[in-house]
Amino acid sequence: MANVNPVGWFDINVANLDRAKKFYETVFNLKLTDAPIEWGKQSFFPFSPESHDISGALVEKADFVPSSNNTVVYFETEDNIAEEQRIEAAGGKVVQPKMNIGEFGFISIFIDTEGNTIGLHSRK
Repeated sequence: MANVNPVGWFDINVANLDRAKKFYETVFNLKLTDAPIEWGKQSFFPFSPESHDISGALVEKADFVPSSNNTVVYFETEDNIAEEQRIEAAGGKVVQPKMNIGEFGFISIFIDTEGNTIGLHSRK
């Protein structure tokens, strides 16, 4: 078996899809795509079905309970700083500004508008 990354998709559960969608579109300067309504209330991050890039969705859950102990998804960025500067203006909170993690680059940690802990990762 080849040593291949098995991660192919992620869901970020949210209480308010419209608020979360606005937050992520603002922070990452991108457009999310609403899923067909029969799939439930969710919006997809950009992806190409022909690509092996990992993507995911914001998924509205009626019984969602925010927690800072969730699995942390890290979004790749150029240098973390631009996204960090947009987080608080978009209604989130940076809890760990850009931090060196040695040979692996840099990370930042923030709380989104739904109470999820999310990370940023960059190589520079």
